[in-house]
Amino acid sequence: MTAATVTGRAQGAGVTEEGGDVRELLRPYRAGRLELANQLAMAPMTRGQADDVTGVPSPHATTYYRQRAGAGLLITEGVYVNALAKGGPGIPGLVTDAQTRGWREVTDAVHAEGDTIFTQLWHVGRMTHPLTLPDGELPVAPSAVAIEGTRIFTRDGLLDHVTPRELTVGEIARTVEDFASAARRVVAAGFDGVEIHGANGYLIQQFIADNTNLRTDAYGGSVTGRLRFATEVVEAVVAEVGADRVGLRVSPDNAENQLAETDARTTYRTLVDALDPLGLAYLHVLCNGAYEAIADLRTRWSGTLVANTNGPVPSSPGAGARLVRDGDADVVALGRLFMTNPDLPARLADGTPLAGPPTENVYGGGAEGYADYPAATDDPGVPVIA
Repeated sequence: MTAATVTGRAQGAGVTEEGGDVRELLRPYRAGRLELANQLAMAPMTRGQADDVTGVPSPHATTYYRQRAGAGLLITEGVYVNALAKGGPGIPGLVTDAQTRGWREVTDAVHAEGDTIFTQLWHVGRMTHPLTLPDGELPVAPSAVAIEGTRIFTRDGLLDHVTPRELTVGEIARTVEDFASAARRVVAAGFDGVEIHGANGYLIQQFIADNTNLRTDAYGGSVTGRLRFATEVVEAVVAEVGADRVGLRVSPDNAENQLAETDARTTYRTLVDALDPLGLAYLHVLCNGAYEAIADLRTRWSGTLVANTNGPVPSSPGAGARLVRDGDADVVALGRLFMTNPDLPARLADGTPLAGPPTENVYGGGAEGYADYPAATDDPGVPVIA
């Protein structure tokens, strides 16, 4: 088998057009339990490769993550924390013994390479469809607010979104416990820690945003009310596995999946001020809006800050190196470049040109476009996947 076709893009070691020296990202990083070989993280990326019935990771997942073990920190794709949390075909879970065993194979392989791996706990909220959920159930959300004018991918192709069902207070409490229960399995599966997905318009951010949370009870209304679910999830997971094993990903002012946050600056400052005393492993900030959240929240966050840019500043090694140089970030998360460059840190170290981001085979399928991208040092005559 040959690697999927990509477009070459030169990106060598040293100072780049974004003004940052990528070699700054290759230094070891130590903070608390985090002992990273470098300051590069592979960002969580949905790949849709799991068995759609069992939610067990793909047979190729072990190879995929092992190939990318040169990153200081690997963060897996999002895994669902209960049956209603699943967002689409091929999404893996962490709620059954079989899923836990499947992930254990992945973590053992990554640890054999000397790397650190966290998994991302995910609940999509309204960003799913009855065809994806058991017994055709409706998606759940803070309020019964539908996504309009776009479609969602299902096993039957693209379909219109449906109006979600509003969670009861009792169901919110059970969902918090589901995050905690999945966190217990994180440890059983051998992961070094867990990242809670509070970004990109999924359930936690649906509670935070004004236009998706119309509740008038303790989980809505004021900034404190809209942040209650997020803080309860973080506190519950911390209680299970310890704060130094827990990261949180946020994306302030991110309009993805039709979210609107009227005063993102105040909202996320309030969230960070509430969580900073817990001593989390890290805060992962995705900057994807007008609010320059990385620089602003850096001044209020005393622990490790992982930065991921996907907007006015391109997500690139050079841009990331500038954030580290300026003190705005400690670790830089890159996504799609890790898909096509499994040995990305090594390529940056020696100036090897990078393959461009993938243009096909991003979701689902088998090894092709997933675990068949070669490292720069691979023998071109030897298949990456036998």
